[in-house]
Amino acid sequence: MGTLSVNQNKLQKRLRRQAGEAIADFNMIEEGDKVMVCLSGGKDSYTMLDILLYLQKVAPINFEIVAVNMDQKQPGFPEHVLPVYLESIGVPYHIVEKDTYSVVKEKIPEGKTTCSLCSRLRRGTLYTFADEIGATKMALGHHRDDILETFFLNMFYGGTLKAMPPKLRADDGRNVVIRPLAYCNEADIEAYSKLKEFPIIPCNLCGSQENLQRQVVKDMLQEWERKSPGRTEIMFRALQNVVPSQLADRNLFDFNSLKIDEQATPRFLNVMNL
Repeated sequence: MGTLSVNQNKLQKRLRRQAGEAIADFNMIEEGDKVMVCLSGGKDSYTMLDILLYLQKVAPINFEIVAVNMDQKQPGFPEHVLPVYLESIGVPYHIVEKDTYSVVKEKIPEGKTTCSLCSRLRRGTLYTFADEIGATKMALGHHRDDILETFFLNMFYGGTLKAMPPKLRADDGRNVVIRPLAYCNEADIEAYSKLKEFPIIPCNLCGSQENLQRQVVKDMLQEWERKSPGRTEIMFRALQNVVPSQLADRNLFDFNSLKIDEQATPRFLNVMNL
């Protein structure tokens, strides 16, 4: 890739800065970490790997990067693409072969959404492999838009207020998941992916599945952003400014103990003395 234009250079610097800020804010990577970068072959994970490799060179700490791809045995999956790319840039890698495709096809009726089961099977396999190779952190390529979409999906369809945290410890305590692109927006990632000409591998298992609930939420958020530019950023900031006392979760805030404070200063003036 030749010399970057001014706008391209700004894009690259913005993504690197945002990823660096997210890593610092949530202490995602520490001295001596072995970071397993989960590489799907999509724009997000390629961009994440590219940025982490840059940060590895300039960071004041030392950490190891190993790329891992899971070959789910989808028909027509181009097995050579990722190894060729990773070898060309000198990144150590592993290809984990696990036929989750057959499991998903067996369990999910034709025409139904496959993403949920596919994701669970993939995540479980990668968790196990991270433990096997001694990875201390497991990096996923979810970005700001993914996090917001998940928040609204959980609220609309699951009745819970939760999203994808930038940093998460697995339930069994054996893995720590990090999302270095948590502050990056999808449009920038897509533009950067095209700029870098990453060898994108499409997902052939689920197809387009245009009626997915996630796609409905994505379309909604994009429409909001078109009508009110900047709204997505405001909503993401809201996830970082939670006020438990203004919600209704009794496990999160002690409503039962609330009572008036007899020592509090009266808020009303004695108008007769004015």
